[in-house]
Amino acid sequence: MVSLPRLNLSATGLAIGALLMAASLTPSLLPRDFVIQGLLSGTSLSIGYLIGVFLRWAWQFAQLPEGSERGRRTVRRGLVILCAALLGFVLWKESDWQNQVRSLMGMDPIDTSDPVKVALIAASLFALILALARVFRRTKRFLAGRLKRRTVPPRLSLLLGAIVAAGLFGAVLNGIVFEGLLRLADSSFQEIDQHLDADLVPPSAAERTGSPASLAAWQTLGARGREFVSSGPTGEDIGRFFGGSARDPLRVYVGLNSRETVDERAALALAELIRVGGFDRSVLVVVVPTGTGWIDPAALDTLEYLHRGDVASVAVQYSYLTSFLSLMVEPGYGAEAGRALFKAIYGHWTRLPPDARPRLYLHGLSLGAMNSMLSTDLYEVIGDPFDGALWSGPPFNSATWQDMTGARTPDSPAWRPRFRDGSVVRFGNQAGGFEDGAPWGPLRIAFLQYASDPVVFFELESLYREPDWMKEPRGPDVAPEFRWFPVVTMLQLAFDMAIGTTSPIGFGHLYAPEHYIPAWMAVTAPPDIDAATAERLKVWFKASR
Repeated sequence: MVSLPRLNLSATGLAIGALLMAASLTPSLLPRDFVIQGLLSGTSLSIGYLIGVFLRWAWQFAQLPEGSERGRRTVRRGLVILCAALLGFVLWKESDWQNQVRSLMGMDPIDTSDPVKVALIAASLFALILALARVFRRTKRFLAGRLKRRTVPPRLSLLLGAIVAAGLFGAVLNGIVFEGLLRLADSSFQEIDQHLDADLVPPSAAERTGSPASLAAWQTLGARGREFVSSGPTGEDIGRFFGGSARDPLRVYVGLNSRETVDERAALALAELIRVGGFDRSVLVVVVPTGTGWIDPAALDTLEYLHRGDVASVAVQYSYLTSFLSLMVEPGYGAEAGRALFKAIYGHWTRLPPDARPRLYLHGLSLGAMNSMLSTDLYEVIGDPFDGALWSGPPFNSATWQDMTGARTPDSPAWRPRFRDGSVVRFGNQAGGFEDGAPWGPLRIAFLQYASDPVVFFELESLYREPDWMKEPRGPDVAPEFRWFPVVTMLQLAFDMAIGTTSPIGFGHLYAPEHYIPAWMAVTAPPDIDAATAERLKVWFKASR
């Protein structure tokens, strides 16, 4: 019953693997191309196969009845036919499911999801994983045999053989594959970070970071830092929109190569902010970048327009790796850098007269949001609190976000929770939500998050239970055909995270400027900006992107 002729494959494993592969072809949060879908399906098939092999082993180990050889052969053939029919149906149906997701995001429909290519990629990945599994099994048996010869009891020798084989495979994967790829990624991202874009020239204005008058040299800012201080609207741009005068926004950025230590970089950022007059502005934002050092222009540009340029922002780079790699390699660096910067800026800010200092806000996107949340705590600021924070796309493992989402009112959905009466914390998305709740208190905190953002809504627990955010009513950008399946949903969300920034802007992990505008208005209450002006600004940003 459990093996197929010649191929020596487990029928039970293939049946469960086919079920998981079929489930993986159903829609999730983001649309997938045939390469990503093939890898996802191959992973699901492999995991399902291993589950089936384990269950078959457990059945035999328990010495449960197996039936006659003829009966096993009939069941095996029936399973093959049913699995082939099921996979054929879902591969044919996949383009319809993908088009449902694409339609929600305003994307053009596809004619085909390339089912043959999906199947070939899935089969190739399955064959590779199966080959590795069989090498592991042979290694385990070889080691167990050697131990048995030394009078180790059979079952103990099998256990020890499995442990030693796992250790050997882990060492090979970690030492050769993982570290080798990591070193390659590290050198590649470092080279990108140090690259000088010929189109970007050092600023000449003294109030610009990287200028001849700056305390931070242009070459030390890194690629993302040079991009940040060179971009953004000018006072002339902002004034043209409003039909009046506006100030040039101030942007301060300190790169990894600007100073040796985190504290030295934070001290330099403070000194540079003081030099350019950042504490003389009406709004000051402490920004924690993403892993690469990138700061989302959609967030800062909109804030600078809303306050007619009377804004200063300051940031310190803590990595040049992507957020995912930064979390794996240097998980504490971002929080350490965020704390050092906040401590330096907040310390100076509290020494200024309350009526002669800017309103102080925190901001971060993605990993930057999580590290911004870790940059301070209530006990450090309760005597003299900062004014607020806007955190967008917070990663699912952000402790502050988890606490507030977990404590939401029962009548609010997990994808847009309501925290207590809404006077301190509010959540919003494409449809708003920042106007809900009791009147704001002195401290305003807002989370901007899309229901289709897998970075926010990934859950390890989706391995075995349906996430709350999948229950009705669902977010406006989540397909109604997205269904929960054990094991598979977690894999779908993990792959969605990997492609989180491939969605159209305004969905997934790409936050649109027109959605930042109501969030910043709720948090910073810009003067002289009424609803009509805000709507006009949304339209202008949407047309300009």
